[in-house]
Amino acid sequence: MSTTATPRSAPTAAGRPAGAIDPRSPQLAAALTAVVLVAVLLLPSPANIVLLAVQAALFAVGAVRGVQATPHAWLFRTFVRPRLAAPTEWEAPEPPRFAQAVGLAFALVGLVAFLAGATVLGQVAVGFALVAALLNALFAFCLGCEVYLLVRRVTSTV
Repeated sequence: MSTTATPRSAPTAAGRPAGAIDPRSPQLAAALTAVVLVAVLLLPSPANIVLLAVQAALFAVGAVRGVQATPHAWLFRTFVRPRLAAPTEWEAPEPPRFAQAVGLAFALVGLVAFLAGATVLGQVAVGFALVAALLNALFAFCLGCEVYLLVRRVTSTV
């Protein structure tokens, strides 16, 4: 379940709304993120801390600059997208960007917990991020995106 973009301006020559992204790109990013987070849970310290710090940095790029600016998006644009048919729907960039911020929050909680010696708390935080990444990677259900849309609906009616 992806969040389709509603055009705010005229479609581009490629037929996509301006600013919209291919929803398969964040799905690939989620799959790669899931692999990293599984490794974080399986590796001993300090390797898991270093890997989680790298993942937190990737989440930060997605949250601050947008998912289109991440290395995952570059991989998708360069190696995957040319081999696929055009998407049947487009996605607004704001929900995945919010999801990256949520992922960053969980990664930071996990990182601080691991550094403080609270291993179980770190594993739980990483586990929550892993579940969200797997939902997106396997079922195209972006939990953070859905939370974003829910918050938007609630705040727009208030």
